Parts: sequence; structure tokens; C-alpha cells
Amino acid sequence: MAVIAYKTSKYNHMNKYRLKVYPKGRGREIYRVIEISGSESLDNLCSAIIETFGLDSEHLYEFCMENRTYDEHNYQSNPEYQGQPSTKVKIDSLKLKESQVFSLHYDFGDDWMFVINVQKIEQSKEEFVPVVIKSKGFISQYSVWDV
Repeated sequence: MAVIAYKTSKYNHMNKYRLKVYPKGRGREIYRVIEISGSESLDNLCSAIIETFGLDSEHLYEFCMENRTYDEHNYQSNPEYQGQPSTKVKIDSLKLKESQVFSLHYDFGDDWMFVINVQKIEQSKEEFVPVVIKSKGFISQYSVWDV
């Protein structure tokens, strides 16, 4: 199991989220199951996803809560308009529910789409770092150049 080290804040209680993440259309052959604290930000969730899939972390991204790209209500890594939702928000503030599905649109040039399925939510009193608890398959970010 891979451990992804990020600093977390101390809370009296927090939620622990189990998320199945996979490239759109490839959920049976390539996926990661990540456990992450609700005290983490969407920025940290993106970093965990990108790191565990082995992609470069140099690109813009957005979390699409309604699974629509470039929507004004998406959480943007670099909001263009003042007042637009930012990825600095804590996961707990999203009020996610089990079985909810949303997506990560990563690298607007290559248009990577990762589906995120909320498998389980439980309370935790302990501080923890994001961890990959299950992994299957691999992807290549620049497969055309990996010859």
C-alpha cells in the first residue's frame, strides 16, 4: 500500500472518505481506492490522485461536482472569476454522500477525466494522511512519447 504524505490538521472528529478513482471509461481495469480525511482540501485530493497515477503535477484542474467540465460551479485550481469556487475548500465542507459520483478534470490540454466514486464515509478521531488501500493497472500520461 502506498502512503501519500501530506500534513493534516488536528480536529476533534473528522470524516474519513473511501474513494474509488479511475480514468473515465476504464474503471474495471485501472483504478485506485484512496482513503482521505475530510480535513484535507481538494488540492490535496488532486495531488494524491495525480501522484498515485504517476502523472506530472504541473497542470490546471477542476473538480466537477455535476460531472460537467468548465461549469461556473466547479471547484477550480486557479479561479478565473472572483467568487468562483476554489480547490482550497476542505472535503468535509462539500457534504458528500456515499455513492455520490463526481470527477476530476486534469490537464485541460490533454483532458484527463477521473471519475471519483464515494464508496464509504465514516467518522474518525485520529489524524491520518491519504493512503492508497487498493490499486489496479497503470496509465501513461504521454503514451505517444513513451515509445
